[in-house]
Amino acid sequence: MDDSSIIDLYWQRSEQAIQETDSKYGSYCFQIAYNILSNREDARESVSDTYFAAWRAMPPQRPAALAVFLGRITRNLSVSRWRRRVSAKRGGGAVPLPLEELYDCADGAQNVEGALERRELAQSINRFLSALRQDERDIFLRRYWFADPIQDIAQNFGFSQSKVTSLLHRLRGKLRRHLQQEGYL
Repeated sequence: MDDSSIIDLYWQRSEQAIQETDSKYGSYCFQIAYNILSNREDARESVSDTYFAAWRAMPPQRPAALAVFLGRITRNLSVSRWRRRVSAKRGGGAVPLPLEELYDCADGAQNVEGALERRELAQSINRFLSALRQDERDIFLRRYWFADPIQDIAQNFGFSQSKVTSLLHRLRGKLRRHLQQEGYL
């Protein structure tokens, strides 16, 4: 079933929308959640919460790209779940390393207040990403958006782990300089 048909099911409030979403995007959402949470049960719960959030959001929203819409919801819910788990001192996960790697680049970004400033920062990061080569952009997003392990990224791109690690280090440096030039650091 194509995305617009699935979205139409949400708008019709048909429970089949959830089934079709799970059939088409269940493994995609699970992989995002699992990369962040490193726990199958928590990942399943995040995916289930994603479907509920999509159900509540449509209508009124009509996403242009359903995969991106669901991926963003899954990632945000998974990061929130991870934060609750860490704050309760119940363990760690795969998220600290990717987020800690970016922290030095966007230290000031944590203090940005207001929706306008956050939107401007997002636009700045999008400009940075659009200036990268396609493979650099893909590797950056796989690591810092999808929280893929370096080993998986290396295997998927046919690179050594040290090459991916080195590339990510250089990209973080470029991002830091870009954010400094744009006045965010």
